[in-house]
Amino acid sequence: MIVITNPSSIKNEIEILHSLLEEGLSLLHIRKPDFSRIEMAHFILQIKLEFRGNLVLHSHHDLAEDFGITRIHFPEKERKDLNDFPARFLKPCRSKSTSTHSIEDFNSLESDFDYAFLSPVFKSISKENYQPETDLFEALKLRKNYRTKAIALGGICSDNISKTLINGFDDVALLGTIWNNENPVKQFKICQQTVLSYLQSQA
Repeated sequence: MIVITNPSSIKNEIEILHSLLEEGLSLLHIRKPDFSRIEMAHFILQIKLEFRGNLVLHSHHDLAEDFGITRIHFPEKERKDLNDFPARFLKPCRSKSTSTHSIEDFNSLESDFDYAFLSPVFKSISKENYQPETDLFEALKLRKNYRTKAIALGGICSDNISKTLINGFDDVALLGTIWNNENPVKQFKICQQTVLSYLQSQA
């Protein structure tokens, strides 16, 4: 299960992030599109060293080496604008991910990507008027790329996680259900338990 940071800063954010990581969050995507390089460096500095291996950078990728971060995410536009993949990847980068919005785009990904977001699956919780134009569950039946894990994003919450996994997604990414909740950590634990229950049912 993946959590993406709120795009803008929120109260007690670092404290909440530490709590999520301590509760077992495996991957935290740092997506702060408006952050300058200095602001991003300051943000990363506040996160405990022991969690650096869980961090995924969406921007200012050159900071990865400085902070010992080995996971890089390429937004869809940046991936499509670059012509020198996989040469663009930084030396210490051991995990690469990206964003897609159609099964055609997902299927056409180079094998360099470990996983990719496919969105929106449901009506977005965090973005107003952002909802699926196609049924991604139906689209996933046309999947040809099994080298890259398909991560469901968009409107994912505890009520639909099981449905999402049953219909072929490899994992889920949470954003709005966490940051629009009064108790982000409690909400994370509910979602986490839903995933664990699903996995146990498949064992």
